[in-house]
Amino acid sequence: MKGQGKAVYQIKRTYGKWFLTKVKRAIYRYSMITAGDKIAVGVSGGKDSSALLYIMWLLKNYSPLSFDFHAVFLDLGWPVDAAPLASFCRERDIPFHVEQTAIGAIVFEHRREENPCALCAHLRRGALHEAARRLGCNKVALGHHLDDLLETFLLNWVYTGRLATFTPVTHLARSGLVLIRPLIYLPEATLAGIARAENLPVMDNPCPASGKTKREEIRTLVGLMAKAYPDIREKFLTAIENARWLESSPNSQ
Repeated sequence: MKGQGKAVYQIKRTYGKWFLTKVKRAIYRYSMITAGDKIAVGVSGGKDSSALLYIMWLLKNYSPLSFDFHAVFLDLGWPVDAAPLASFCRERDIPFHVEQTAIGAIVFEHRREENPCALCAHLRRGALHEAARRLGCNKVALGHHLDDLLETFLLNWVYTGRLATFTPVTHLARSGLVLIRPLIYLPEATLAGIARAENLPVMDNPCPASGKTKREEIRTLVGLMAKAYPDIREKFLTAIENARWLESSPNSQ
């Protein structure tokens, strides 16, 4: 293990084949992490971001990758207890930062958007990027996974008529940050399994729109497709990588 004076932690032998090898493959293929990076890891208390936080800790301490990272939790103004996340980070010497915002009130009380997700996502991105810059980070890591990649493609196709999805690496021109998604090769079920196996801190989503979005409809559709074609996620990934759709792209955000 890197560093001195830390408790010895034994990685289960199955973890390499189960998820770590895939994460490292994505990182190396898309040059997500370079020596000296300081990364803000966005954590919400959901299983995906908690799994990302745990994996980043493993990579920092048990791989040749050389980087530092902060966990950044956005307080949207809802009654959410972030103590489990804070405790998890404290036990592993992970710097933990809470960014106070009024996003919940803006979206659901002041603006009262009929479809609040777009505005909420925009405000959360801005708050996370601002926190990252103040912490001296040059990159931001998010817990988007293989299911998210496919769902985003289908959302764009079905609702906007565009063949598009997000990329593993995005250069944010306005902020000067680089956005990375190290979990891009892992399906959601794997992250749920990691959260259970390691008893990661996972909190209920307090958002009033949770479970009522267009993404939930698409998620149901993907589940139905996967019953008939179990490897549909992996085949989708192969197809878009062969088409070079996931190459790094600039972004004006």
